[in-house]
Amino acid sequence: MQNLSDINVIKSVMSRHGVTFNKGLGQNFLVDPEVCPAMAEAADLNKNTCAVGIGPGVGVLTAELAKRAGKVLSFEVDNRLLPVLNETLKEFDNVEIINQDVMKADLKGILQEKCKGMDIVVCANLPYYITSPIIMLLLESRLPLKSITVMVQKEAADRLCAEVGSRDGGAVTVAVNYYAESEKLFYVPKESFLPPPKVNSEVIKLTVRKEPPVKTDDEDFFFKVVKAAFSQRRKTAENSLSAGLGMPKSEIAEVLQKADLEKTVRAEKLTMEDFANLTEILKK
Repeated sequence: MQNLSDINVIKSVMSRHGVTFNKGLGQNFLVDPEVCPAMAEAADLNKNTCAVGIGPGVGVLTAELAKRAGKVLSFEVDNRLLPVLNETLKEFDNVEIINQDVMKADLKGILQEKCKGMDIVVCANLPYYITSPIIMLLLESRLPLKSITVMVQKEAADRLCAEVGSRDGGAVTVAVNYYAESEKLFYVPKESFLPPPKVNSEVIKLTVRKEPPVKTDDEDFFFKVVKAAFSQRRKTAENSLSAGLGMPKSEIAEVLQKADLEKTVRAEKLTMEDFANLTEILKK
């Protein structure tokens, strides 16, 4: 197998197929040989696992997944990379490249058809410009996933893995923690990529929960409340909720009082239980 962490090998393969880097698609290829094996190991793969990749690049991580998993599905939207992947992954008969935009694909249907009877995990180096939308799509779609192991921009990792109720937390923190338990695994400096991005990275793992940590009768409204609360971060939750939900501040003040919260509390100080409690009181 070719050493896909060697920059000269990458350039040679891409040159043979007339392919250049596409910054618009967030293509920065890994040249650190230790990162992808570590990610694949962290994903806990075995022969009964169907591993799902997103944006495989030249196939460095895909190859590591193929060595460990029973089956690998990888979504690649860039047609130019298909012949490159056919070459770099030719020794693996358990890899299928799906030439679709993961944001538009029928993920549930594809996984049901191609991963029948297998444990399903996602393991990918996500394009940074669309990290949160992809993660939220995977979680909100209620796909039968065990876990999501992904490399993301370090600042995104800080938000996604923050504790709800902490300064680093935001609406996406609450959403991720509603669906999964999050943890940071390891740091990846920008020098690990070609071309090097402007930011450093971190690999995180989201273990999908069987049940949310709080109960709510109306998930859509719960997330509407969360989004409203964080809509004006420099203001109090009273102001943010009033503006975000289109309700008078006097009514929001009453709701906060019933929830045993101070009028001056800010959204980042609210716990998952606080949001669930606010949701139920606001509904009434």
